[in-house]
Amino acid sequence: MKKCMLTIGILIGSLTYSQTVAYEIFANVGQAVGNIAFTRQGNLVYSHHPFFNPSDRVVTYDARTKKTAPFPNKAWNTPRETDDHYLSNVLGIRNDENGIIWMLDMGQRNPVTPKIVGWNTVTDALEKMYYLPETALTRTSQPNDMVVDTRHGAFIIADEGIGNGGNGSTAALITVDMKTGKTRRLLQGNRTTLPENVPTVINGIPLSVNGKNLLVGCDGITADEKFEWLYFAPLNGSRLYRVKLDDLLDENLTESELSGRIETYSDKPNNGGLSIDTAGNIYLTAMESNSVKVVLAKDKSIHTVFADRKLLWPDGVSYNAHDGYMYVSAAQVHLGAAFNNGKSKAQAPYYIFRFRPLVKGVPYR
Repeated sequence: MKKCMLTIGILIGSLTYSQTVAYEIFANVGQAVGNIAFTRQGNLVYSHHPFFNPSDRVVTYDARTKKTAPFPNKAWNTPRETDDHYLSNVLGIRNDENGIIWMLDMGQRNPVTPKIVGWNTVTDALEKMYYLPETALTRTSQPNDMVVDTRHGAFIIADEGIGNGGNGSTAALITVDMKTGKTRRLLQGNRTTLPENVPTVINGIPLSVNGKNLLVGCDGITADEKFEWLYFAPLNGSRLYRVKLDDLLDENLTESELSGRIETYSDKPNNGGLSIDTAGNIYLTAMESNSVKVVLAKDKSIHTVFADRKLLWPDGVSYNAHDGYMYVSAAQVHLGAAFNNGKSKAQAPYYIFRFRPLVKGVPYR
């Protein structure tokens, strides 16, 4: 493993606080990594980034042998016509405190209803599936990532609004009640879910498809340790937002009332994944600078945690309670064929980095 040290200097009042952040390349693998979750034993389970149409949608990684295997098994990664008990197109993946790996299946690659699939790694069996009905989606929906809120008993999904050629204008949040399966589509077209006209610029070139800048709506999403606040943001945008989960899940609030309770939390760069630590510091993946940044809870200032030239399109970032590291994928999305005149420039190895957060991270977010 390549091990590096980076010192962060943070001005607090008239004092400068310095912390040495250790980061390293944890693994290099043959396919692009999307988002990362963990078993109770701390083993990695991650999605292969759906942008590259992988045959195995989700895999588990054995750090000892450095090999992957389909998760939860090959059958769940094999499309068929007889039923929909398989994974079609997965990016968002989270684990909870009960040892369940929750996978957000966007559909799209196969004629199936988008769904959340929960696999119990303790019993090695299907825990539950939740379907996302047409009323929760639009033609341009792309349910990208989620929070598994076991305190309120709800999933909160970020819908980017860029499916089927969408331009982000239908971005929204979707809630799913764990007990009843009831879904609600919230804040579509709201200032907090829509992308800003701030293109993603990689090596001086705006990311575009068919001559149009790619603008992605609501993407990064996380919640604090006590499930009091939900933090979320469009990928393309300069603001990070938060709302109390009690308010978001209150069906008595109108859309206007809910919108009025959303706070603009901090500035941010264009970013993908979000995670959080027990002090409320928020970690975000900044694709344009090959880096992970942190928004400090103390003063909302933004600092670089680490940057590396191999951290190409950092995507998901997740905390592993077993070893105390945050893990982040380098997905190389900007090198895909859609952004390079039909010819992919992405190539193996694809890297998984890990780093020590400033303080203990929050598992399952």
